[in-house]
Amino acid sequence: QLVESGGGSVQAGGSLRLSCASYGHVYSSHYMGWFRQVLGKEREGIATIDSDGSTNYADSVKGRFTISKDNAEVILYLQMDSLKPEDTAMYYCAANWGRYATMREYDYTYWGQGTQVTVSS
Repeated sequence: QLVESGGGSVQAGGSLRLSCASYGHVYSSHYMGWFRQVLGKEREGIATIDSDGSTNYADSVKGRFTISKDNAEVILYLQMDSLKPEDTAMYYCAANWGRYATMREYDYTYWGQGTQVTVSS
């Protein structure tokens, strides 16, 4: 029900914009978030947006990444600027009914399949 796109390979300092489209069961009343996972490590929350549009970021991406949402189309975005090699990971979008988003993956019901981001030095 969630489909990510926009991943790819980029050099350090570059930018990418990820998109996450909903195909049912996820509405503007849901909170949403972006997570990422490096092989062998736990999945971490990096950016969230409440159903009213309030945003929150992990310290590792604050000031470089921007989360936003098109409520009419229920599309979630993640603008990633000043990318670093340590940003290399599989990126996932997630959603759950409710108002206030969290950075905990178990608070989310709906997940996308992921899109790979690779940043080279």
